[in-house]
Amino acid sequence: MPEPTVTRSDTGGVATLTLQRPALSHRLRTELLGHVRDVAADDSVRAVLLTGTGRAFCVGQDLGEHLAEMQAGPAGGEGALSVVEAEYNPLVLALAALRVPLVVGVNGACAGAGMGIALAGDLRVAASGAKFTTAFAGIGLSSDSALASRLVHCVGGSRAAELLLLPEPFTAETAGQWGLVHRVVPAADVLAEAQALAARLAAGPTLAYRAIKTVLATAATDPLADTLALEASLQTGLGASADHREAVEAFLAKRPAEFTGR
Repeated sequence: MPEPTVTRSDTGGVATLTLQRPALSHRLRTELLGHVRDVAADDSVRAVLLTGTGRAFCVGQDLGEHLAEMQAGPAGGEGALSVVEAEYNPLVLALAALRVPLVVGVNGACAGAGMGIALAGDLRVAASGAKFTTAFAGIGLSSDSALASRLVHCVGGSRAAELLLLPEPFTAETAGQWGLVHRVVPAADVLAEAQALAARLAAGPTLAYRAIKTVLATAATDPLADTLALEASLQTGLGASADHREAVEAFLAKRPAEFTGR
């Protein structure tokens, strides 16, 4: 059997998914989507960590495989590009639909669709000096994997246009200044830092995190009245939860709260 392109390990409620290859081949996309769907259906998972190996996190499409598909497929490469709708979109939607926090450890180079996948995370830790690039325009393409949408939300429309039209590399330090990553640490510390964040989230109020993710998903686009109604509905449910009662009791007793997700 061939070695897996994505591996999973679970510790303390954290499911860690590790990309074992830097390029998004058909096999890697398929295996990653399967793992994301599996952790989404696993009630024991309270946080997810996605990271890579070696000197790269994810450099986007496997261009060697892509060229072979274009040469074998219909004129103009339409067959090769159908993978965006068939494979990339379901993967991005599955990541966005995770009800638990998603931490991304960007251990190295991050480009193209790999950048879109990284920005799907709720929190991102990047290796100092790691290079980022949108890449798409450099190979005569627009963007996919929700990269344009994520960039607009993270850095605004003006800088998003610059990054997509002029796909010049920039460092993790610059990404941190722009708000694309939350923490920049030495490369040797990325996994430990990301694991610590994921473990902290896994021990926290997962019901509240789920509600926060729900509000954040629409807060920038929904009318204020709709956002207020959603917040009120979510708060009503959370106010009746065992986690909320435990947190209040723990605060008054000056002890750490123990959250169970109920």
